[in-house]
Amino acid sequence: MRKALRWLLALTVLIGTLSTAGAATAAVPETPAAGTDIKEQLLSIPGMSLIEEKPYTGYRYFVLNYTQPVDHRHPSKGTFQQRITVLHKDVSRPTVFYTGGYNVSTNPSRREPTQIVDGNQVSMEYRFFTPSRPDPADWSKLDIWQAASDQHRIFKALKPIYTKNWIATGGSKGGMTATYYERFYPKDMDGVVAYVAPNDVVNDEDSAYDRFFASVGTKECRDRLNAVQREALVRRESLEKKYSAYAEAEGFTFTTIGSLDKAYEAVVLDYVWGFWQYSLLADCADDELIPPDAKTATDDQIWNSIDTISGFSFYTDQGLEPYTPYYYQAATQLGAPTIHFPYIEKKYIRYGYQPPRNFVPRAIPTKFQPYAMRDVDTWIRHHARHMLYVYGQNDPWGGERFRVDKGAKDSYVFTAPGMNHGANVAGLVADQKAFATARILDWAGLPAATVAEAKPLASYDRKLDVRDVEREPTLRP
Repeated sequence: MRKALRWLLALTVLIGTLSTAGAATAAVPETPAAGTDIKEQLLSIPGMSLIEEKPYTGYRYFVLNYTQPVDHRHPSKGTFQQRITVLHKDVSRPTVFYTGGYNVSTNPSRREPTQIVDGNQVSMEYRFFTPSRPDPADWSKLDIWQAASDQHRIFKALKPIYTKNWIATGGSKGGMTATYYERFYPKDMDGVVAYVAPNDVVNDEDSAYDRFFASVGTKECRDRLNAVQREALVRRESLEKKYSAYAEAEGFTFTTIGSLDKAYEAVVLDYVWGFWQYSLLADCADDELIPPDAKTATDDQIWNSIDTISGFSFYTDQGLEPYTPYYYQAATQLGAPTIHFPYIEKKYIRYGYQPPRNFVPRAIPTKFQPYAMRDVDTWIRHHARHMLYVYGQNDPWGGERFRVDKGAKDSYVFTAPGMNHGANVAGLVADQKAFATARILDWAGLPAATVAEAKPLASYDRKLDVRDVEREPTLRP
């Protein structure tokens, strides 16, 4: 069995390498003439078109469409328009390639590595997130290799303009995306900074998450959260009446997940995970957010706590629809965690953590590929180069994380104490913060004296620099 597994992994790596070699290549413009306006340079790229330009002091900011093949292995079989944005500083500066793995924001923003290197930033909308979706949508073309190939073509198209070093980055699914891009196109980027990136190597083995929830924070906080979650299931009948009235008033439906009852339990079972993903330990003492005594709390107090943290609208058809591409990927390649609830009697739990298949419309077929994440994990552990992973101590997604082993070079995994899904380099302990900052500056190709100072080169901008936790669905098994 082990020999068969090793053979399968080797075959997967070979297939990935051959697939990479056969990817559609971008039509690359000649190096632009000196003095040409940056807008003209960008629009001279074949397949690039302007949606809008927005002013921002010290930058030029463009929202663009770029023509991509639906299938990079067979580029003649149709194209689609993929949104990207360019936060232009100067062609003499390094460039950061960012994706959140979901929709792209069309408002100017700057990610942490961009501030550190004081560079340009290219941001990509992940394929199949509207409006960057082929029509008709062939869902079999939504996979990690096709998405990595999207990034590769964008990089090849922009590199003649932004000739200095490039660093890929992203948080959560975006951190996963940056990782997969590096695995399939390791010669493109000069460095990778991946934040809070989950790594579900074996989809059916999720005991790491149970261990996390048994020890995270303090016992007092865990008990308080667990009690509210349990009480919401004990009061299921009365709170589902409230849920039904809420859904009717808002026009919410439950076709995809199957029933209001399934949606209710899914929201409640997300509650503890959602707290640790987006809140801090100090928030546990907030009596309005977390009722101190669940058994004596009113129905409204229980409802408001669950709704604030999990969101009763999420598992409706209307809440799930924007995330269909994510759940499709979770059901086919990414995997998703399963956790258990030892403090809740079995009689109160009817469905448990539901599989991502339950959150994808039945008209879209899915088939799980167990080798996809094993291949990436093996490659990163043994071949990572210039890669930095940052996790939050109290973030559930750190339960299963990427590792770097023998064979990896100049690559690191750090944990920010007390931080959640918004963990970043700035939240690391002082020596790790300085070290990580220096490595990013070095990978960006900046002078040795700048690297030695190990400080961000751009001042903090309250509007431009994003420090909020990236909101996204709690991943399911």
